[in-house]
Amino acid sequence: MTDVTNDRQGWLEHAKVLSEALPFMRAYSDRTIVVKYGGNAMDKADLSELFARDIVLLKQVGVDPVVVHGGGPQIDQMLKRLNIVTERVDGLRYTDRATVEVVEMVLAGSINKKIVSAIAAAGGYAIGLSGKDARLIRARKLRRFRTEADGSTTELDLGFVGEPAEISPHILDIAHKSDLIPVIAPVGAGSDGETYNINADTAAGAIAASAKACRMLMLTDVSGVLDREGNLIPEMTVAQVEAAIKDGTISGGMIPKVETCVEAVKAGVEGAVILDGRVPHAILLELFTPHGVGTLIKAD
Repeated sequence: MTDVTNDRQGWLEHAKVLSEALPFMRAYSDRTIVVKYGGNAMDKADLSELFARDIVLLKQVGVDPVVVHGGGPQIDQMLKRLNIVTERVDGLRYTDRATVEVVEMVLAGSINKKIVSAIAAAGGYAIGLSGKDARLIRARKLRRFRTEADGSTTELDLGFVGEPAEISPHILDIAHKSDLIPVIAPVGAGSDGETYNINADTAAGAIAASAKACRMLMLTDVSGVLDREGNLIPEMTVAQVEAAIKDGTISGGMIPKVETCVEAVKAGVEGAVILDGRVPHAILLELFTPHGVGTLIKAD
């Protein structure tokens, strides 16, 4: 009798959770969600398995997920194994021709197919792509400048480091109308035919804007944007983000992440969220609960 009672209680709790999530599921039905995937969430087997299951569940309930992944640590490991030494220019990695070949091999090869396989194991149908496939990401050489002591500026040469110049969402439209889940490596081709390595956050933001995504989720190794006391800020407008950067509340490595979110929102994405990918089921908690688990950035 006790087992029956416990089972009944468990089913009632699951039914309650499902009933609370249903309105959110309906809100995202047939809408595109772009997920930037990387960091510890990608490196740990248990978290990567949960991630794949959650992505499959999104597709099953009518949401249209698109995964854009990084792979910096894995690239560094492969470069070390191949005895390829890379230089730094003002803290940014110079990417020569040999390095960009390794970048493409790791991102579009081993990492991409590992994610595709994990989604397949979870019951989904993933298709691995790079930005070079179907002209998804047309890239241009990234330009960065350094301000000298005399106030002049010097352009830095970062080699084959690029940024999105144009997104062609044709292949994403095909996936949207099918049961396919795109998994995208942030490598693009320039008008000169050269291959360019693109920051995964930047690529995700550009793809989200082009796909008219209702959400861009950036899985990171922190809980989101924190205030001066270290507390999570659950929601911010673009103006609040810009003010927080100016007064120093947002600093360091969080600045480029929120700037990517702001650019995506300004380009038409309804909301961009920075959240901790180390939290089990972080994506589902963010999308299908009233409070979410990260920092939502939206228009003013």
